[in-house]
Amino acid sequence: MPSWYAQRVFRYEQMRFDQEPRRARLPFEWGLEHIGGDPRDPDPAGAMERFVEDAIARSDEWYAAAPAGDYALADNVLTFTSAVESPWRENNRVYGQLFRAQDSGPAVVVLAQWNSRWEEQQSVCRWLNKLGITAVKMSLPYHDRRSIPGHPRADHLVGANIGLTIQANRQAVLDVRRTLRWLEEQGYHRLGILGTSIGSSIGFITMCHEPAVRAAAFLHASTYFGDVVAAGLTTKNVWESIEPAASLEQVRRYWMPISPFPYIHKLRGAGKKMFAITGRYDPTFPPALTQALFDKMREESVPFENLWLPCGHYSLGVAPFSYIAGYRFGRFLARSLNGAPKV
Repeated sequence: MPSWYAQRVFRYEQMRFDQEPRRARLPFEWGLEHIGGDPRDPDPAGAMERFVEDAIARSDEWYAAAPAGDYALADNVLTFTSAVESPWRENNRVYGQLFRAQDSGPAVVVLAQWNSRWEEQQSVCRWLNKLGITAVKMSLPYHDRRSIPGHPRADHLVGANIGLTIQANRQAVLDVRRTLRWLEEQGYHRLGILGTSIGSSIGFITMCHEPAVRAAAFLHASTYFGDVVAAGLTTKNVWESIEPAASLEQVRRYWMPISPFPYIHKLRGAGKKMFAITGRYDPTFPPALTQALFDKMREESVPFENLWLPCGHYSLGVAPFSYIAGYRFGRFLARSLNGAPKV
């Protein structure tokens, strides 16, 4: 039986989950058209398997992104066209809130959690500014100013449409890389990433494929995209639509290209610095999956630092855990990108 403390954390997590009433339960779809396939393919599972094998084998090409040709900055909001053209024009314009610390030096792309709002994590960016780090908080696909009609939540970044979810997460990685190219154009060359929840998954994959990223801090971490959706509290409405149509093993395989696990080996010998802060009682990113990720990184001789806190997923964002996490990831990024002394 969980301890009284763990039960208290779980009750808090459930309460926070219950406060979000607008979750759509969309139908299961293969979505082959979103990954260059034929939606009328008589063997969609086979087509998906072939796609997955090819995408992972050539992930460097699949995740490659040239700089945007239309960067614009107005009132500290960066905009540009996404490298991926989704079916919705609203989603194809990327927005990034710029929090400038200085005209050069270190800079971090901040990737917030699923369904984060425009104003969320602005205090995180200001904290990074105090440490001498410029921050760009990038809106994820289908979020805030990129949301699409009829979907106030980002149903298509994590959804029951297999191919569309793949497209959206690949789009996010390419958007991050285009943001990094803009930062380089502005004179920033000590670059990092700060990711929370799904932002950590997107950030991890970016770090594995982007040579310019020197350091990354992640709040919550896991192995496979599909496992989190199947086991996580906040994605239960998504899994309820998928489960009758596909097993966990199948979904794990289909969403392998947008999972951190297949790319861990790319970090071996890369000289990158990584720090993960995780919740010991997290019902959304189950600790067993987090531990499996850490074990695999050790097996692959990938250096990293980690901190387990006695909290869950939502509760990492409240005091005292938010203060502990903020202090630790801030000092880590300052030390890794600024050369500040270890505290």
